[in-house]
Amino acid sequence: MTGHPRVLVVDDAVLLREGVRQLLLAGGCEVLSVVGDVDGLHAYLAEHPDDVDALVLDIRMPPTHTDEGIRALESLREQGSDLGVLLLSMYASPLLALRALSAGGATGYLLKDRVKDGATLVEAVHTVARGGVVVDPEVVAMMVRATRQRRMVDQLTPREQEVLQLMAEGRSNLGIATGLHLSVKTVDTHVEHILDKLGLEPSPGEHRRVLAVLELLRSRG
Repeated sequence: MTGHPRVLVVDDAVLLREGVRQLLLAGGCEVLSVVGDVDGLHAYLAEHPDDVDALVLDIRMPPTHTDEGIRALESLREQGSDLGVLLLSMYASPLLALRALSAGGATGYLLKDRVKDGATLVEAVHTVARGGVVVDPEVVAMMVRATRQRRMVDQLTPREQEVLQLMAEGRSNLGIATGLHLSVKTVDTHVEHILDKLGLEPSPGEHRRVLAVLELLRSRG
């Protein structure tokens, strides 16, 4: 790669892709072309296989507006391409970020809100063009929180995890006791231990139980 990455921008939103193009040009990148969908991406790469250093690629594009960008990335990696790919997303999704990074190679995942800062965008393009990896700070923070939540749930004993699972199913302590053939007093104790281990401070009503169930659901996300 030269000092000025050669970039292909792929996004179906005209205003966004033009905005990205202008920011990249202002940051010293060479924008080879802008296209509106994955078909345009593949057509350009087929015609110019050695010209592109990095792609700036929207995750959600026609026809389904779900994960076209990530599927295009996965397809490129399956074909052996080591092209730098910077994915842009409207949403901070650790699952999508993990899926993108699992494809391997020089990959970035950046929130579109971050693109307003041209320097951040240009730096991310330089990073993937050099073979590096970029993950949006907000997504990293969410990954860290999810990891901590999984660790907290993993601290529960098998019996406590059973109780928490039944709490998630909406069972009362009496219902849990009946289902597990335990006394209500024993279930009360398990529930208190669960809430304490998950770091949930005392609060009125059923709020702590709801938070505990949310921890379980997040740990499985």
